[in-house]
Amino acid sequence: MEREADAIQIFNQSPRAWRPTRYTDNDLAAFREARADSRIESVVIHAIYLINLATTDRELRRRSMTSLTHALEIGAGIGADGVVVHAGSRLDKPHAAAVKRVGREVRRALEATDRCPLLLENTAGTQGPLGRNFDELADMLDAAGGDERLGVCIDCCHLFASGFEIGTPEAMRHVVDELDAKLGRDRVRCLHVNDSAAPQGSNRDRHADLGSGEMGKAGLRPFLSERRFDDLPALIETNKSDDPEHDRNEVRMARRLRREGLQRR
Repeated sequence: MEREADAIQIFNQSPRAWRPTRYTDNDLAAFREARADSRIESVVIHAIYLINLATTDRELRRRSMTSLTHALEIGAGIGADGVVVHAGSRLDKPHAAAVKRVGREVRRALEATDRCPLLLENTAGTQGPLGRNFDELADMLDAAGGDERLGVCIDCCHLFASGFEIGTPEAMRHVVDELDAKLGRDRVRCLHVNDSAAPQGSNRDRHADLGSGEMGKAGLRPFLSERRFDDLPALIETNKSDDPEHDRNEVRMARRLRREGLQRR
């Protein structure tokens, strides 16, 4: 492929609209065939940004469930390795009740679908987003019943913005040790690789091209070269571009930083 990627993340519909894209069985078969003829080893779907499984608004939860189950159905149809979702925000509502709502909705989504894993992403930001640390992710997995289809997606920009120290190999080892103790390493199914346009601990979710942000090349190397992540698809979510050369350079940068990180260990 012109972008030289081995793994891709796609949206199954417009990420900022509720209206789903309808696919036929022929569409799904065509995707599977195209993937089989390509170098792509892993495909992940990202659910739309509007989903909020933690909200007390019943209509918003209903819409969120409809969208999430649709994404899981498409994921099963194309053989995706998972659907990544931001669980949602509790806003100013009590934390424990919000986690319980997320667990209930996740269980319903899994019961209504089959095969495709559902991956909760760690988050950054204000206004009560759930999943800002490993305890919150673990609480949501437990509330959802711990189904084997449940996993997590770990985003390095979100870790950094939430205050995690990941800029040295030793610090990264401690973070993965904590992750393993609280979630289990087997729950981590994919990675999001992004530099951060906002400072560490800012609680601002602002992605930047690799090496050009607050993490920089030095800060990205330990994440990309963490050996316990070796078998995971690493998905780049930096600045949107229709330019294949830009995306190809990002892929090459990620691979170079990983090699350099491994050489320095």
